[in-house]
Amino acid sequence: MFKRNLFLAVLALLPLLLSCGCGKQAQGGYTLQDISLTPASLNMVVGDKATVKAYPKPSVANAIAFAWETTDASVATVSNGQVTAVGEGEASIKVSYQAVTKELPVTVTAKPEPVPADFARAVMYDQALSAANRPAEIQTAGLATYADDGLLVGKTGGVVKLDRFYALAERAVRYRIKPSADAVCLLRSSEGDLQVTLDVPGRKVSILTTPVTTAPVDFLSGDKEYDVEIQHIYQKAVVVVTDVASGASAELSAINDGEGGCGQGKINNGFNVGPGWDHYCFGLQKGSSMLVSRITVESLKDKVRLLLYGDSITQPECYYPTADFPEAYTQLVIARLGGSAISSGRGGGTINTVLEYLPHELPYIKADYVMVTVGTNGGNTEANLTQLVEYIRSQGAIPILNNMPCNESGTQNDEAFGGNPLIRRVRAKLGVKGAELDKATSLAGDGAQVDKSMMYWEDYTGYPAPLTGWQIYHHPNPKGGRAMYEQILKDLPEIFE
Repeated sequence: MFKRNLFLAVLALLPLLLSCGCGKQAQGGYTLQDISLTPASLNMVVGDKATVKAYPKPSVANAIAFAWETTDASVATVSNGQVTAVGEGEASIKVSYQAVTKELPVTVTAKPEPVPADFARAVMYDQALSAANRPAEIQTAGLATYADDGLLVGKTGGVVKLDRFYALAERAVRYRIKPSADAVCLLRSSEGDLQVTLDVPGRKVSILTTPVTTAPVDFLSGDKEYDVEIQHIYQKAVVVVTDVASGASAELSAINDGEGGCGQGKINNGFNVGPGWDHYCFGLQKGSSMLVSRITVESLKDKVRLLLYGDSITQPECYYPTADFPEAYTQLVIARLGGSAISSGRGGGTINTVLEYLPHELPYIKADYVMVTVGTNGGNTEANLTQLVEYIRSQGAIPILNNMPCNESGTQNDEAFGGNPLIRRVRAKLGVKGAELDKATSLAGDGAQVDKSMMYWEDYTGYPAPLTGWQIYHHPNPKGGRAMYEQILKDLPEIFE
């Protein structure tokens, strides 16, 4: 009796079981009705790469294995949504599943000629120090006294501070100093992330990396004048020591290699040189004295098509591994402009930070556009966004306010946090354009949920409070950097014309 009932039950289910394996239905009985593509079309130049995302309609829990093909591989190729522009012309990318096919038109043009690299330096600060000229922004901290020929530092255990903030990624500070024969001079940022020593008795210059990076300076001696210049060029720090009288010089450099994540999330051991942002400082580490007669801060470019401002996302030199750094969105934009651009970002910064140091940089550099991507650390209000836009316009540049990229905290859409709804509203009110970077880095292309594959993993397990146990996908990785770059190309093509 049991066997007969089992046979009847199986017989009753047989039509249903057979229907699951035939027709248009996939495993589980799913039938695709349509495919949505983001973006809907692509305008590229030869050598560009772009990511196309395909979404099934109706949606399904498991990822669908779409088939991708191109109508002309001499124009564009595609692999799992990654499109590469090969040559000039037009093609279509076909995306298929079951009986449904969707096409995305692609237009590829020739790569534009790079902007000629005819940049000169721009002086952003220059003061000769003496008893007759005591700039208020030079904070001596009781370590130095003014003399007729300069500022004499005669105490160890601290630093004199230039109270002007700089974050420009292509800049230099130059000190004219006269050290005593026993002096070890310290030149550093106020945060101490970048530290340089000039050791007169040891006749050497060092960047205090781990291990220390050192070069000999055979011509060093006491009571002679030297120019010590520290250049910040994205991930690279360069120190040049020049004998003022003879012109002899020595050079030392080190390159920051980011960890590609934080804590247990890092993917690279890294090599910490330090971004050298905040305020320039100098002091006497050992010895009797050092006389500083002049301080000069310069931008390495006097005119650019674009200045990019923001927080750590606009300062990727800190966390990007050197091998991946060319894929950071700032570097892709700068390369596309033939070098006619500079970024200026500060890790942990807010719009108030940008408002603080923007006047120390922008007035001295001729820029057509100023792009700001800020807000991941909060602080945005309609009043300060408006102030920012008005200041940029007052300097003769066109302001751009980008949306914040997606992050795992979801703060990009938090109105109270100063997120993208506020940024969009201010843009509309002030007639300002911007790139939808949240769409570029979101899972469904709608700016709602971060695509974790585009972010570095930051794992602070075992770190002290307040970071204890904090795990988050926040800073764009090379995939995220390229997605942001592609969104900027799409939303702001006039910058590159």
